[in-house]
Amino acid sequence: MYRLTASYHHPADMDAFVAHYRDVHAPLANDLPDLRSFTWGVCETPDGSKPPHALIAVLDWDSKEAAQASLGSEAGQKAVADLDNFAQAGMDMEFQEVVKSA
Repeated sequence: MYRLTASYHHPADMDAFVAHYRDVHAPLANDLPDLRSFTWGVCETPDGSKPPHALIAVLDWDSKEAAQASLGSEAGQKAVADLDNFAQAGMDMEFQEVVKSA
């Protein structure tokens, strides 16, 4: 399995950010071809302090090649283009081959 983890920095307006993510960006991500899993959540800490990131999304494909093809597709290009509409605070994007231990 090949994974994309997107960690979003804290926006100026968290409510507007989450609304856009939920109502616009998440549906775009759900349309990515060959996507096996897509989860996201607003970050919290056990003690209530400000977490390092505002929101984290995790997307999985069967392989690196499938992820690259999916992100390069028309649906992928729409999702990437939408980042300019809500992720002005920035984000970190990491890819990894998922390794499962026994």
